[in-house]
Amino acid sequence: MNWDVIFSVSLESLVGATTIVYALAAIGLNVHFGYAGLLNFGQSAFLGVAAYGMAMTVSTFDLPFWLGILIGLGATVVLALLLGIPTLRLRADYLAIVTIAAAEIVRLFFRSVTLSKWTGGSDGLQAFSQSFYDLNPYSKGISTTLISFSSRELWIITVGWIVVAVALFVVWALMRSPWGRVIKAIREDEDAVRSLGKSVFSYKMQALILGGVLGSFGGYIFALSLAAIQPDTYGTEFTFYMYTIVILGGAARVLGPVVGSMIFWLLLTFINALLPAMVSAGVIPTSIMTTNQAGAVGYILVGIGLILLLIFRPQGIFGDKKEVMLDAR
Repeated sequence: MNWDVIFSVSLESLVGATTIVYALAAIGLNVHFGYAGLLNFGQSAFLGVAAYGMAMTVSTFDLPFWLGILIGLGATVVLALLLGIPTLRLRADYLAIVTIAAAEIVRLFFRSVTLSKWTGGSDGLQAFSQSFYDLNPYSKGISTTLISFSSRELWIITVGWIVVAVALFVVWALMRSPWGRVIKAIREDEDAVRSLGKSVFSYKMQALILGGVLGSFGGYIFALSLAAIQPDTYGTEFTFYMYTIVILGGAARVLGPVVGSMIFWLLLTFINALLPAMVSAGVIPTSIMTTNQAGAVGYILVGIGLILLLIFRPQGIFGDKKEVMLDAR
């Protein structure tokens, strides 16, 4: 087995674009679920709307890249309002039902044949990322015995981790402010907060918008890293991965989503690289598992690990048991 390749691929995933995307998405979801107690199962819709807002602005309408970023953010706010206004006054399970349906509606909307003239349909869109890569200050990539990134990958990683750092600072600052204390109080007891004269609906809406906007930057990074966008990328399984990452790192912890994303993709990449190599080397007989089955088995093993984590440490690595809704309610 080529251990150098296995370790190299695993270490690259630790800081790669996919880890950044899910870290940003999970930071936004952590505001919803971890801090505000909102059961949002449609976070992928926020990422998809923002990414398509940017891609359509540039690729379809031939408008400036930075205008596309602003339009994507505006679309994210509008989506949060559309989801929140009819549901945030109701119980948490209604929000869960609406958001998981909204994510599918958004996905099907963008892959619609009728709208393919603007959205590209199921094929998606390309030719929108050149303005971003024209800003690339790296003339060449980096290559060592452990990791290797092209100049384009290095640029997206640099921008991505800067955005992650800014998002973490925003969450840290807000959750230490009076606004953040109200948000966490709403998670614990809405009636108590309402009795103090606070508008619970208004604070929930603000949290929904904030989490959606923070998560939307993951949609930008994802689209730019691939230089393409496709609607099925933003399915509901995207959100399920985000929840896994939030719980793994620890809900209601500032660094929880980032640590969770790094551990999740490191383990998944390592196992998905190790198992086919073990089959090819004859360590695992083909009568037990083939190289084609290795990917599915990798997900099974990671899933078993997460189940054990929830059994023995449901608050995650850095979490507090008292702050995990799944454990407390």
